[in-house]
Amino acid sequence: MKKLQCRFLKFIVFAAIFFAIGAIAEEPAQIKPVVEGKEFQNNSYLANQGNVIAQYNVGTMYATGIGVAKDTAKAIEWLSKAAGQGHVAAQYNLGLVYGTNNNVQNNLKAVEWYTKAANQGYAKAQYRLGEIYSIGISVPKDLTTAAKWFSKAALQGDALAQYNLGALYASGEGVEKNQSKAIDMYTKAASQNVAEAQYNLGLIYSLGLGLLKDQAKAAEWYTRSANQGYAEAEFNLGNMYATGDGVPKNQTKAVEWYTKAANHKLTEAQYNLGLMYYYGVGVTRDLTKAAQWYAKAANQGYAKAQIKLDAMYANGEC
Repeated sequence: MKKLQCRFLKFIVFAAIFFAIGAIAEEPAQIKPVVEGKEFQNNSYLANQGNVIAQYNVGTMYATGIGVAKDTAKAIEWLSKAAGQGHVAAQYNLGLVYGTNNNVQNNLKAVEWYTKAANQGYAKAQYRLGEIYSIGISVPKDLTTAAKWFSKAALQGDALAQYNLGALYASGEGVEKNQSKAIDMYTKAASQNVAEAQYNLGLIYSLGLGLLKDQAKAAEWYTRSANQGYAEAEFNLGNMYATGDGVPKNQTKAVEWYTKAANHKLTEAQYNLGLMYYYGVGVTRDLTKAAQWYAKAANQGYAKAQIKLDAMYANGEC
């Protein structure tokens, strides 16, 4: 089993490097539904009288197709009326509508309206601006500006902003590198069930990145992330059960977690499952299944799996 354990450790280190940078966790764009029971006709009448809430409701109804046929142009018309009167949710939703029509001109309008809402303290708009400047969506990529907006949203408890701000502190991009602040932000986000933050905390405890190594706590955070279907956490949790690091050694559970990660197309997990089935570790030895898992990893370009599969063919094992 020494080769298998070496593979585990190599991947954990790789994952720490990759995920410390922190890919932006994207929040699904959603228009807030109109309050249940409001009728389009009543809102339309009031909207035409200049009622800002009714204008917002009518715009949102057109945007979502609730109570009336979906019509983006009319959604923009009515949300613009409410947004022009300073209605912060209308400003944010107008940004969402423009942002879903993916071209530079509309994206710039989305930035304009998100900024208006963000300047009124609207956390979701602040998060959106952080996301936009992190990626560079129709604006120059600017991680300093991204960090500013993530920070404002994070202070209001926005979980994804907390995660992404943590990633910036961990990498030192846009802010001065500060592992303690990264851990603080990850912990806040993880406590709100952001799977990426839970995974990163697992890595931090596993590798001792700014905290004393604590494999039991690493396993705890990996488990919380893995239970949300986060593939890398599933894989690293499988590693821990395979080696007995931080949890009681249990090859059956290792296979269980590798299988979950492998079904999420993680090549390392597919390869390790191939090894487990080939040697009969945690499962009944099954060369057919070993070859199947090697093939899945090999078909994604994983060189070690290709070598193992070639060897099985050469030896007449499949």
